[in-house]
Amino acid sequence: MNVIQIPAFLCRQTDLIQAACKTNCIVNIKKGQFLAPWDVKGILSKTEGAKEVWITERGTSFGYNTLVTDFTGIQYMLDNAGIPVVFDVTHSVQKPGGQGDSSGGNRDYVGPLSRAAAAMGVSNFFLEVHEDPDNAPSDGPNMLHLKDFAETMRQLYFINQTVKGFQ
Repeated sequence: MNVIQIPAFLCRQTDLIQAACKTNCIVNIKKGQFLAPWDVKGILSKTEGAKEVWITERGTSFGYNTLVTDFTGIQYMLDNAGIPVVFDVTHSVQKPGGQGDSSGGNRDYVGPLSRAAAAMGVSNFFLEVHEDPDNAPSDGPNMLHLKDFAETMRQLYFINQTVKGFQ
């Protein structure tokens, strides 16, 4: 499966989105941290002819150096976007510029936030994983340790399957 990802800062670039949608690839568009969930409608209006489109939540700007996860926004997109919603957990716990000359983050929140999203019915997740996140070239503070990946996936699968029984 080939996927073209449109970065959050380019999520409103009409020409880029339309060109990606003319390929035979799935197009994953990361919702900008500066956009409201209902602004996704404008993004999706540019995706005609796409094989498949996903929208990815990756946190919303909240003051300086802080991203927050708005679960009401995720629910809004699940209810109204009409396409798969992906939760980019590791970027949602990022603190852009939080270390002065680089981004920081807090990987301790990856598990709780991902479990909360799974409990809402999110079944698509993006996680950055590294065997030694503290020495990764980028995004280390918000990356999941490789040793924790399988257990995280097991929990998300279990929660997702349980929630499906209530829908």
